[in-house]
Amino acid sequence: MTMKKWLSLTLIVALMFTIAACSGGKNEPAASNSPSASSEPPASSAESSPSATESASEQPAEDAPGWMADTSPITFDWYLNFAWFPNKWGVDPTSQYITKKTGVNLNLVVPAGNENEKLNAMIAANQLPDFITLGWWEEGVKKMVEGGLVESISDLADQYDPYFFKVADPAKLSWYAQPDGKTYVYPNASSSPMDFDKFGTQFTSNQTFVVRKDMYEAIGSPDMRTPEGFLNALKLAKEKFPEVNGQPLIPIGFHEFGDVGNYSFIDYQQDSSYLANFLALPREKEGKLYDRSTDPEFLKWLKVFRQANQDGLISKDVFVDKRAQMEEKIAQGRYFAMLYQRTDFAAQQNVLFAKDPNSVYIAVDGPANAQMDPPTLAGPAISGWTVTLISKNVKNKERAIKFLSYLISEEGQKDMYLGEKGVSYDTIDGKDQFKPEVLDLLNKDRSAFDKQYGSSHTFWMLMDTNMQLQWQPPSVEPFKQLEDWTKGKTTSFSQYDLINPPATSKEGINATKIANDWGKVLPKLLLSKSDADFDQIFNEFIEKRDKTGFAELQAYRQTKYEENVKKLAEFMK
Repeated sequence: MTMKKWLSLTLIVALMFTIAACSGGKNEPAASNSPSASSEPPASSAESSPSATESASEQPAEDAPGWMADTSPITFDWYLNFAWFPNKWGVDPTSQYITKKTGVNLNLVVPAGNENEKLNAMIAANQLPDFITLGWWEEGVKKMVEGGLVESISDLADQYDPYFFKVADPAKLSWYAQPDGKTYVYPNASSSPMDFDKFGTQFTSNQTFVVRKDMYEAIGSPDMRTPEGFLNALKLAKEKFPEVNGQPLIPIGFHEFGDVGNYSFIDYQQDSSYLANFLALPREKEGKLYDRSTDPEFLKWLKVFRQANQDGLISKDVFVDKRAQMEEKIAQGRYFAMLYQRTDFAAQQNVLFAKDPNSVYIAVDGPANAQMDPPTLAGPAISGWTVTLISKNVKNKERAIKFLSYLISEEGQKDMYLGEKGVSYDTIDGKDQFKPEVLDLLNKDRSAFDKQYGSSHTFWMLMDTNMQLQWQPPSVEPFKQLEDWTKGKTTSFSQYDLINPPATSKEGINATKIANDWGKVLPKLLLSKSDADFDQIFNEFIEKRDKTGFAELQAYRQTKYEENVKKLAEFMK
C-alpha cells in the first residue's frame, strides 16, 4: 500500500482522498502519480549556506506567515521513500511559481531500487537530506526519531516560526507527539475523528474490488459475493475471454506479494487486511484486539482463492509481478478482476477509457461474509498516508520550518492544488477552479497533467485532503463510479495505527519474525494442493507464531490501542 504500499496512489490526488487506506500499514501508496518524463530541476542561482542559516529576520510573529520575511534563493534536498515517484520539481508551472514566490527550490531525491535499503544506508551514515517523506508505518520513522537524526518540528516552530502553530492541526501534532512531548513529523492526507464527523459523508475509500466492465457484463454481471459465485465468475470470464489481444487473460489480480504478505489479503506487519475489511470482520471485540487472520470467514475465503489456483484461475504472474509489470497488464486490460486500490491504477484506467469506455474497471460487490454484511473499508485516518521530517543536517532550520508552515497553510495548499492563477486556474462563476482545458487534461491524462501543470498536488508530500475539498472538481468517469461505490462503506481505523512495538524491542523483533514467516506462508497456502494441506500449513504457522511471542506482541498492541482510544476521545472534546 501503499502507501504503503500511498501515496498512489494517485485524479491521483483527487482520488487520494482515502489514503489511509492506507490506514492499517498499507505498504502501497494510496495514490501514485503515473510515471511521466521529466528533467532535472534548475539549480538555484544562489543557495543559503549553513553559516547563513538562522537568518537575521526579526522576532517572528504568530499571525504573519514567516516565510515572507526571506524569499532569497535556497535549494533543499527532499527525499521521498517511493521508488515509483516520477516527477521533478521545477519542470512544471506550479513548482516554478512556488519557487519564485517563496525562493525555495527542491531537489527531489527518489531511490533507484529498494527503498528501505537506501533509507537505512542514509540513516547509518547520518547522511539524511534536508526533508524526508515516507510512510508513517515504516520503521525508518522510529529509527530517525529515536536516533536523534531529525529536528523536533515543534521546537523549530517555537524558535523560528510561531505561525506554524496557527496553521498546524493540534490533533495531528498531539497524535504524533513523542514521550518527550515533542513532535518530529507532520502527516499528509490525515483526518482526525473530528474531520471524519465534519466531512464523513464526502469520504471515500481506496479499497475496491473491481472487474473489467465489458467482460463482467458479457458473462451476465454475476453476484461475486459468495465463494460459489466468485469462482464461477472467474471461470466464465476465462472461458469466454481466454486471451486479451493475444495474451492470456489473468482472471484475478492482487497487490504485490512481499516479505510480509500481501495487502490484498493481510499484511502481518501491521495487522491490516484488505480482504478482512471486505468481509466486515471486526478488529476488536469487547475492547480486545481481535486476530482476524484466524477468523473462520477469513480462512474460508483464503481457501476460495486456493481453490481458484487449483482450478487454473490464478496466474503464476501474480506471485512475482511488481507494480510496474502489474500497471502494464492493467493498461492492457488483461485482468478480469482485481482486489486492488482504485487510485493505484488511475493512469491505466484512463488509458483503457480512451481506447474503449466499456473496457474500464468498475467496482462491484466482492467477497462478503456469510451474513452478506456490507464491507467496512478503510477510510481516512489521523495517521494519514506519509509523514515528513526535517533532518538535523538541514541547510537552514529557519527557512525549512517556515516553508513547511507555508505548505500546510491554506495559502500553500491552494498553491499546490490549483497552481498559479491565470495559468492552471481562474475565478470562474465566482469560484476559484481549474480552467476548462486544465481540468480536461487532468481527467484524461494524469501523467501529462503533472508535467504540463504540476498542480492538483502533483507534489503530495504535505497535502491536506480535507482542505482541498473546497477546490476539488466533481469526479468524472472513469473514476466517479469507483469513488461512489465506496461512499457509505468507509470506516475510520485511526485507533489501530501506531500500535506496533519498536523494531529493536523484544516484541518488535518477534513481530518482524512473524511477519516474515507470514510472507513465506501466504503463497504456500494459496498454492496448496488441498484444503487439508492448507490446514496443515496454516496450523504450523500459528504454532510457530505462538512460540515466537505472539501473545506478548498482542499484549503490547493492546496497551497502545487502549492509549489510542483515550487519545482520540480527547480530540473529540
